[in-house]
Amino acid sequence: MKRVAIAVIALFLISGCASLSDGVKMLAGCSTAPVEQSRKDALVKVFDCDRDTCYMNVEGILKKISNVSVYSKDKDLIAVYYINPNTTPVGVFFTAVDSTHTKVEVSSPSRNAREVIAKCVFTDSDEAVAEASATANFKI
Repeated sequence: MKRVAIAVIALFLISGCASLSDGVKMLAGCSTAPVEQSRKDALVKVFDCDRDTCYMNVEGILKKISNVSVYSKDKDLIAVYYINPNTTPVGVFFTAVDSTHTKVEVSSPSRNAREVIAKCVFTDSDEAVAEASATANFKI
């Protein structure tokens, strides 16, 4: 029995498709895989600021949206859940074009969530943030 368990663990550790940590993150509900996979359909804008400044500005905008919750951050990605009425992952990716320009990509498996968050991030308007923060009207 121990040999089977060791073989299964070894198989997970050497598999090339996904690491053990990706599987654990997926089970915990905090994997960034869905936003990374939908990045090919991302909405894109290049900003006239360095990557760090752009990151801080976008982080501030996301904090203003009441139904957005950050679940993962690193230097090139802020991943959030957009809740309206379902919980949908949205990723905001940052790529330095040069020292004064940053490409920002907003991706999500949901077209609606991608568009709503991109509108907030790309325009930084109070109207877009209020619209994104509004709770959905749905009947049960």
